Amino acid sequence: MIRAPFWLLAFIYFLFFSLVVAVWAAIGNKPALITWVVSTILIVLIALKSTLVLEISETELRAGPAHIELKYLGLATALDSKEMGRLRTRDADPASFLIFRFWRSTGVKVEINDPRDQTPYWLITSKRSKELAETLNG
Repeated sequence: MIRAPFWLLAFIYFLFFSLVVAVWAAIGNKPALITWVVSTILIVLIALKSTLVLEISETELRAGPAHIELKYLGLATALDSKEMGRLRTRDADPASFLIFRFWRSTGVKVEINDPRDQTPYWLITSKRSKELAETLNG
């Protein structure tokens, strides 16, 4: 499970709070309180929705909302921050499936061996990329 870091959520909340202050200065207390409550609910939703869950069952790999049967997976390669940076920008294949979070710099490239699928590989963010690659290869 990859969650948004505290510093990012704090920064977003600071931006929301600056909006609350602007509403307070322009309109008054009650609208500012409503804006603050809505902002607090939004930051909780952002924290929950930005979480990336990776699951490997006996038959499939789930990365966020996507899933694929393990029999269609090829070689999984652990990527350091340099390799991951290149594969999600300059060297990215437009047909590939990318599921990453910008605050995590390492990941795994999983080749897809399905003749019916145009996707050459999945690029997945992972905190423990070496362990994930070993699990997928083993």
